[in-house]
Amino acid sequence: MPAEVDAGLATLSDQLILATVLLYIFAMIGYALNLAFGQTQTQVESPSTSEPVLATVGGAASSGSSASSASPVPASASGGGGDRTEKTPPAWTVWAGPIAVGLTWLGWAGNLASILTRGLAVDRWPWGNMYEFVVAMCFTAVSAFLFMHLRYRVRFLGAFVTVAAALGLGFAVLYLHVQAGPVVPALNSYWVAIHVTAAIIASGLFIVAGVSGILFMVRKDTAVRLPSRQDLERVAHRAIVIGFPIWTFAVIAGALWADKAWGRYWGWDPKEIWAFITWIAYAAYLHARATAGWKGKAAMIVQLIAFGCLLFNLVGVNIFLGGLHSYAEVP
Repeated sequence: MPAEVDAGLATLSDQLILATVLLYIFAMIGYALNLAFGQTQTQVESPSTSEPVLATVGGAASSGSSASSASPVPASASGGGGDRTEKTPPAWTVWAGPIAVGLTWLGWAGNLASILTRGLAVDRWPWGNMYEFVVAMCFTAVSAFLFMHLRYRVRFLGAFVTVAAALGLGFAVLYLHVQAGPVVPALNSYWVAIHVTAAIIASGLFIVAGVSGILFMVRKDTAVRLPSRQDLERVAHRAIVIGFPIWTFAVIAGALWADKAWGRYWGWDPKEIWAFITWIAYAAYLHARATAGWKGKAAMIVQLIAFGCLLFNLVGVNIFLGGLHSYAEVP
């Protein structure tokens, strides 16, 4: 390990990643138990009207003004019969959901600590290679979910976001991990803090949207314990509405950085091309919803195509295509 690297902090960062994976897995189990044995759609209590919410797993209707503001989905629309007699869930399931949320926060803290210790170990922004980028991207995906959970009560997505984060971190540890060390001179720039940070934040939001889209497509009408398709579509759309302008800024910042580093704004590098293709795909999704009124399955197909472009841009380009961005140090 290079002399300028703090070996102790680098080792601690790697250990924190392993602890984070375990916490996300345990959280996923808690969410899954809550979905499998907890309240069904017709049993979930109505959310408070003090702040905007998405319909929860139950999508149950509130009374009065809250019914109109939350726009709940009838149980029959999600596969649950309105006149069904539901069994009382086991008492322990009441705690499964909150415990899972607590474990997610602990995993989030461990993920953050691993990023900070990695950065302190090498005295630079800790996303100079694919391993560090994927670790940060998983962190932002979980951050986006936790923010939306606090704001809109979307705990039903917890099992799927945490398993995605655990798989992403596991993939990074097994196939992308490189020893902490200095980066090539091209990455020793303040543009890393601008361009790459924006790309990481937008990618985390797009992951939440992608998970919602996949769940939307595989959900059966009889799956009364899963969120309704309306809720899943609403989550995906809100995540993309927030993430798209951030991705736009990342593409523009990348062009400005390219001009400073290589003397041109655009050079048809594979990473540049696929970043732009990803931008076009998400723009097509938003345009289709805003002008053509596309909703439901058609809109989700476009969104998942955009998500596929994003994943290929983030991982596939570096592994299979290379180019000027090949300094990302894929083992």
